[in-house]
Amino acid sequence: MQYTNPVIPGFHPDPSICRAGDDYYLVTSTFEYYPGVPIFHSRDLVHWRQIGHCLTTAGQLPLENAGSSGGIFAPTLRYHNGWFYMVTTNVSGMGNFFVKTQNPEGPWSQPYPVAQSGIDPSLLFDEDGRVYFQSARDGEQGNGIYQCEIDIETGCMLTESMLIWKGTGGAHPEAPHVYRNNGWYYLMIAEGGTEYGHMETIARSRQPYGPYEACPHNPILSNRSMHSSIHATGHADLIEAQDGSWWAVCLGIRPVSYPMGHHLGRETFLAPVTWTAEGWPVIGNGGHIEPVMDSPLLPEVRWPEKPVRDHFDGTGLGLDWTFLRNPAEGSWSLEERPGHLVLHGHEATLNEAAAPAFVGRRLSHFTANIAAALDYEPQHEGEEAGLTVYKNERHHYELVLRTANGRRVAVFRRTVGSLRVEHVEECPAGPVILRIKALPGSIEASVQSPESGVTELGSGETHHLSTEISGGFTGVFVAMCATSGSGLATPAAYDWFDYEPLDQPAV
Repeated sequence: MQYTNPVIPGFHPDPSICRAGDDYYLVTSTFEYYPGVPIFHSRDLVHWRQIGHCLTTAGQLPLENAGSSGGIFAPTLRYHNGWFYMVTTNVSGMGNFFVKTQNPEGPWSQPYPVAQSGIDPSLLFDEDGRVYFQSARDGEQGNGIYQCEIDIETGCMLTESMLIWKGTGGAHPEAPHVYRNNGWYYLMIAEGGTEYGHMETIARSRQPYGPYEACPHNPILSNRSMHSSIHATGHADLIEAQDGSWWAVCLGIRPVSYPMGHHLGRETFLAPVTWTAEGWPVIGNGGHIEPVMDSPLLPEVRWPEKPVRDHFDGTGLGLDWTFLRNPAEGSWSLEERPGHLVLHGHEATLNEAAAPAFVGRRLSHFTANIAAALDYEPQHEGEEAGLTVYKNERHHYELVLRTANGRRVAVFRRTVGSLRVEHVEECPAGPVILRIKALPGSIEASVQSPESGVTELGSGETHHLSTEISGGFTGVFVAMCATSGSGLATPAAYDWFDYEPLDQPAV
């Protein structure tokens, strides 16, 4: 049997994994999006389903000060003595903290702050009961990986922070994880920056604080300078399966254009881990991630396919749906018009680092049909509602309805940095279907109404939404959105939303 990478497609970076018996759990970064830190469940390491989020309240995740690619950086997930611990950094808030639970579906505890600064925190529960906390920081001893011992009941530091490794010389030593195996402490980190020079390196010591000896065949993972569809691999985490095999999850990207550009974001990949006779790990095929790899020898457990259409018939939003920062009170409702998602636009827009009326999901496939049925009759100049294909406040496309000179129009807008282009067509009154066709190289927009049929409104290049052009650490979202510059908001009612993946699996 074989599987196809990525195992979790779309914007799911910085994966961290743990095992509880025969069950595997995984978390990823979320930055300025809310709820924070999705948690996934698997029984075979290949097939994953989301079961919740770790940070689901504004108290756990305040994002009012989070700019684009701010907020929640890389999390680590660990399981110890019946408890799950997720430790992460809110770079726009309290810094490093952890939450815990005995049920990974939630709810999770209130945050336990940890005073050691830095990013990409991790935890090691040692065999003698001590708990070690690692983070990447620029401290008194230079830039590298620092460690202290903490009280896991309170988060309080029990020792001073100490530099334990600076890496092998690559830029940005970060994403530390310490493992105990066969009498060794293994310290694995990412180097080179989360870009095309990304790599994973490792060192080991007989003592938790070192000195750490670097692996002689570092890097143990990198796809740099390869002729491959997968690049920028790194930020890995290791897990031992119940059958004794070892596996790694890591992030990677899949560029689709030349010059290379990726717009889906950093995704979650899986690879086998082998150990040399000298006791060093090697990730993947000779240190490389492949698009198709041999599956774990675990019983296969598949989850039900997600339905294409969300009818908004439930009492809450599905786990795919995400807000841009903490949603403004009253900006959305499933109760106002049963069977519909209703958005109330307000002054915040997609052109600023704010919290507009925005309910979105990750674009997780190169090719997909996306559509929404919208009932919206804008009454005031300066208000609009529809769909957005969104990377950040300076790079996004919209397919929206608004009023112009007393008549309703459909608009396809492309915002690329300081440049903005609009195509406008009249749109008869009544409910419409907004359609987005996602292709590897372009986003195509059209609107369909009973009176005028399908009206094509144009297309925009995905390259302009790529990280290489737009910057940052996130991926593209497709969202229902609304705004009202006047503060007088006509409700925008979405009857349903379709997301139909069309990518063909490799196996």
